[in-house]
Amino acid sequence: MAKMVQGSEAIIRKMKTMRDAAAPVLRPMLVKAGEEIAADMRALAEASRRTGDLIESIHVTGPGETTPAHSTDGGQRMAGPWEVLVTAGDTDARHAHLVEGGTNPRLHKDGTTTGTMPAAPFFNPAWRLNRTRLQARINRLLRKAMREASQ
Repeated sequence: MAKMVQGSEAIIRKMKTMRDAAAPVLRPMLVKAGEEIAADMRALAEASRRTGDLIESIHVTGPGETTPAHSTDGGQRMAGPWEVLVTAGDTDARHAHLVEGGTNPRLHKDGTTTGTMPAAPFFNPAWRLNRTRLQARINRLLRKAMREASQ
């Protein structure tokens, strides 16, 4: 059995109070951050627009929600309680990875080429553009919520 340090119950109680205080504030902020990333993804994907299916397939999945079918590894995934997922792809648009990374030439059986498609990255650049700013915003929010809960 683990030995408890004197006063550790009070520390554990205080930490749980801080966690509970942060939850209602953090979840909406995570969804807002996901929406900002998705908006930038949509703007960057405009360069490769043909039908608009790819742009319309960019979705934000909030904590505890399930991603659309065919958006991650060909299936669905449930976001964790502190997680927001931004995905591209659905039943109409399963080519996000091809647009992001481009394609090499391939040959048909008769020897004719399919051609190449140059990369038009939209997913990773949107994440890189927003990561530092959104992480700082979320950290400020968490520090504020914990400071208020600890008083």
